Amino acid sequence: MRILKLKLHWQILIALVAGLLFGLYLTDYVNYVRWLGEIFLRALRMIIVPLVFVSIINGVGQVGSAGNLGRLGLKTIIYYIATSTIAILTGLFFVNLIKPGVGADIGFNQHVEGLDLETKSFGRTLIEIIPENIFQAFSQSQILSVIFFALLFGFFMTQIRDSYQKTLNNFFEALFSVIMKITMLIIRITPLGVFGIIAGNISDILLEHAGNVRVLLGLGERLGLYMLTVFVSLCFHAFITLPLIQRFIGGINPYKHFKAVSTPLLTAFSTASAMATLPLTMEAVEKNDGVSNKVSSFTLPLGATVNMDGTALYELVVAMFIAQAYGLDLTFGQQAIAVVTALLASIGAAAIPMAGLFMITIILSALGLPLEGIGMIVAVDRILDMFRTATNVWSDTTGAVVIAKTEGESLLVKD
Repeated sequence: MRILKLKLHWQILIALVAGLLFGLYLTDYVNYVRWLGEIFLRALRMIIVPLVFVSIINGVGQVGSAGNLGRLGLKTIIYYIATSTIAILTGLFFVNLIKPGVGADIGFNQHVEGLDLETKSFGRTLIEIIPENIFQAFSQSQILSVIFFALLFGFFMTQIRDSYQKTLNNFFEALFSVIMKITMLIIRITPLGVFGIIAGNISDILLEHAGNVRVLLGLGERLGLYMLTVFVSLCFHAFITLPLIQRFIGGINPYKHFKAVSTPLLTAFSTASAMATLPLTMEAVEKNDGVSNKVSSFTLPLGATVNMDGTALYELVVAMFIAQAYGLDLTFGQQAIAVVTALLASIGAAAIPMAGLFMITIILSALGLPLEGIGMIVAVDRILDMFRTATNVWSDTTGAVVIAKTEGESLLVKD
């Protein structure tokens, strides 16, 4: 039972290697373990809609109540939407430039049969986001419609009588707690799911290519390019985009600010949890940057919940990588849908380990891409999670100092 005491990312790595070896050398027995991957994917599909629906209602409800703070709330929301959108577009640029998934020798093309990728125009897709029947949207996992209805429901939930609002808030908080328990169960079985998916995929690849291991080397090369794409995109956003915002909008020195918040950044990197880092982030921003408690106590907790630049960027790159790996060339309209969905999914992302994994399924479902592609990237998710979480916290602190500056506060890290 010693393996159960290992960190989840080590369990996933062991499952990946075991699945790889099983698929390589025990091809005739793969069907005995393939069902593990199928159960895992079915569990993911089962939890997507309720997780998205309840998470977004909770998030929007929090923003809506915070909107009573007026100007401060509006500035914060505008900043979060703007930086997340810029991050997503940065990821889109680099994934189209590097094309990490493009390569005929990857061996994914066998799964393309029956793939129902959306072919509607972007305008038609926007219209159909509004569901004719919300229950049909739930049952058919029409993710964009579910997100739209959740945003609408969450907003108007903040506009009703206080007693009703309190009842609904308590209900959805309780419902969210239950869904998170189920979600954590699915997370715990991730290693078994990865083992089944990898074993099945490797076996299928070898059977199709007559045991040619070269396709596996090609897959490893593309996976390395995928990691490079995510890393370069995150670095561009963290070391170019956000410092430019700090200097020209916030009027602060990026290097001084980086030193001021270095402790929470290192903590976020090591723990891969923005929420666990929140107390350190608030302390650093207040004591070292000179941001008032009024600004930090509002912007930072909200940012840890809904402002996820690194996560949004990562989700977009993953979706594009999987599409490329399946030999699919997404149109401009489909890429625009991916951008919008990544933004909304990042807002609804729960502050839990591997939250990005569940948000990725939202984008894949919206584009009609198969969830099996997740099995190829989950093994390196932990490493990238550390970088994207640090980027998330870096963006949160940037928002705090920029908003404090626009509120007329005198900062300790001004340029």
